[in-house]
Amino acid sequence: MKPQRSVLHRTGPKPKIETDPHPADQHVGRQIATVRVQSDVSQAQLARTIGISFQQLQKYENARNRVSASMLYEIATSLDVPVSRFFDGLPGNDETCIEARPLPVDERLDFIASAEGRRLIERLVNLPPRVRGRVSSLIAALGEELTLLDTKADSETAGESRPAGCKTV
Repeated sequence: MKPQRSVLHRTGPKPKIETDPHPADQHVGRQIATVRVQSDVSQAQLARTIGISFQQLQKYENARNRVSASMLYEIATSLDVPVSRFFDGLPGNDETCIEARPLPVDERLDFIASAEGRRLIERLVNLPPRVRGRVSSLIAALGEELTLLDTKADSETAGESRPAGCKTV
């Protein structure tokens, strides 16, 4: 009799070969970007520290290339976090998790990982701290103003602030 081999169960649909990165690779890449940004470290700084090009780091963060265990260890050491930090929130990583759920997508991380987001962050980091603070305040004020305009437009559309005598079409 042959000994029985353990069977691995897939937690989701099989990714397309060569085209789609595995969801776990995407998750780890987003976590690397998150920890790096939270640590106020640029891609260029982290890449230099771990001995790779910033383009290679971008590929890791965008899951275009998989991160090896040794490279993940180097990244974790450089950012002063445990390697397990990059797997936090990964479905199936929790022993009590019974059913795997899809990975959450945070649009802020998608923006940071985009070329536009990287350019914006690099340019912001190069500004003097005082100017950076003012730019941040300006962006916050613009966001508040846009929210107020959206709220006003929504209430007008609902007919709440329509002047007397105006008819609905």
